[in-house]
Amino acid sequence: MALSKEQLVRDIAESLDLTQAAVRGVFEQLAQIAQDCLENDGELTLPGIGKLKVVERAARTGRNPQTGQPIQIAAKKSVRLVPAKALVDGLN
Repeated sequence: MALSKEQLVRDIAESLDLTQAAVRGVFEQLAQIAQDCLENDGELTLPGIGKLKVVERAARTGRNPQTGQPIQIAAKKSVRLVPAKALVDGLN
């Protein structure tokens, strides 16, 4: 089951006896901090969850799915999550 942002906000607000607006504000601030940290340092550790890292994706040749013609896909930066050992161990 996928958990939506609203469900997550509601569950956290209920379990910590906070307003949903306060929890939503915390998530927005966390997103801003994560973006700033990834732009400056290239990685962010979330204890118990994992580490977010910026990775460089090289330019490559792909195919247009409608026509089958080759197209050039530009190089770009992407974010990758490396899960924490405790998280993986908890699943297994």
